[in-house]
This record gives sequence, C-alpha cells and structure tokens, in this order.
Amino acid sequence: MSDLLRKDLGFADGDAVYEALINAISGLDDQQAMKVMAKLILLLGNQIGDPAVIEAAITVARSETDG
Repeated sequence: MSDLLRKDLGFADGDAVYEALINAISGLDDQQAMKVMAKLILLLGNQIGDPAVIEAAITVARSETDG
C-alpha cells in the first residue's frame, strides 16, 4: 500500500458508512447506481484534492479487485 494512504481506520463507525453507501444505491437500477457512485467518487476526490493520493487509492483499489 502506498505511503500516501492512511493505514488506520478513518471512520468512527465503519458499519454506518457501509450502510449509508448501500442505502445510497438501494432501489436503483445498475445504471442509476453507477451514476450515483461516479458522482460520489468525484465529490470525494474533490475533497481529497491531492491527485497523488487519488492515484494511489486507484492503484490499491484496482490491485485488490478480482479479475
């Protein structure tokens, strides 16, 4: 994992965050869910603001994806 990414748990309540993410796309078809997730990624990327951190996160996410 990149030194740019935090290694500690950044959430006070990780389960609540997971539930919020699931609820955000609940009841949506695949296309709508993908749009919501794409918008969320862009909003969070803007909050991070550092392209190097975003690239590091993308690299980790892709490397941990099956297929």
